[in-house]
Amino acid sequence: MFSKAAKIDRFFLISIGVLTLSGFVIFLSASLGLLTQNGVSFTTVALKQIASLFIGVLAFFIFSKIKYTWLRRGALFIFIGAILVNLLLFVPSLSLFHGGAARWINIGPLSFQPSEFLKIAFVIYLAAWIQFAKDKISTLKFGLIPYLIITAILGALLLAQSDTDTFLIIAFTGVVMLLVAGMPIKHMAMAGGVLALVVVGVVMLRPYAYQRVQTFLSGNGDARGAGYQINQSLIAIGSGQLTGRGFGQSIQKFGYLPQPTDDSIFAVAGEEFGFIGGSILVALYLLVAASAFRIAGKSQDLFGAMVSVGIAILIVTESFLNMSAMLGLVPLSGVPLLFVSHGGTALIIILAAAGIVANVSKYGKN
Repeated sequence: MFSKAAKIDRFFLISIGVLTLSGFVIFLSASLGLLTQNGVSFTTVALKQIASLFIGVLAFFIFSKIKYTWLRRGALFIFIGAILVNLLLFVPSLSLFHGGAARWINIGPLSFQPSEFLKIAFVIYLAAWIQFAKDKISTLKFGLIPYLIITAILGALLLAQSDTDTFLIIAFTGVVMLLVAGMPIKHMAMAGGVLALVVVGVVMLRPYAYQRVQTFLSGNGDARGAGYQINQSLIAIGSGQLTGRGFGQSIQKFGYLPQPTDDSIFAVAGEEFGFIGGSILVALYLLVAASAFRIAGKSQDLFGAMVSVGIAILIVTESFLNMSAMLGLVPLSGVPLLFVSHGGTALIIILAAAGIVANVSKYGKN
């Protein structure tokens, strides 16, 4: 079960390490903004993030030791398990209602977001399916139709939680994985059309989604109402100019930016480190993705390649969606900036996922 193969790909290990360390530094600075908020302890939040980082790093090394082929054997059970855990959100005594949605499970002093498990479980299961179907992925029976069935199940589960963003990230990741595996462009267009109809339906039927889109289309809308967060974000990023105000010197995090350690953390980074710092952060995500794709290209089997591709796409899609929202390029979303935002579940799970890619790299072709 535990691998005794070659060392982890050095380029991937360094890029993940630098991104994780940079994210923690940005988080510490952003969390200083909590000092102005009543009922929120800077020390408590910082200690929780440190604990999550420690557990995440431990998870990275554990999964880098477990041979990834074991995941393929248990892919279906992992996927079903993730769905069952998400169903616990519909148990009133276990679900934690926050920010207008019940997306957290609360057990005693611990709380976690089960959708983070679901993302990785989906990638593992779809990668196993692609390994099984192989050359048949180009057909409707083994490619597009199974994908639509799986995403329909997840869509029903996630949209019931009002978690549209996670559903779209999962759906997009799946399309890219299938495209890389050989799904025809016309099938990708069909999948895109179905997803577009789902998005339109959600926007029309869900007031919170409609308001986000309306605010985006109206040029950020009322600066004191629905458009407050994006306007404050743009002020923060704009004031950072080329080189930024300097570490810890953000003004907007002190009572102006909503959730400076969560959704808005990229705005804090932009204000303190400027255009150059923001560009370096973007480059780090691209380096992680590029190294994961490189590992995929050298994988000894299709499953390892698809897992690496899927995790890379998840990281880039979710992180770029957060940054694009803070720049006013897309409607606001509730997704975190991976490796940076406050949130123990997301940090631990994404580091565990990175550990899986690291293990795939151990068995790559020279």
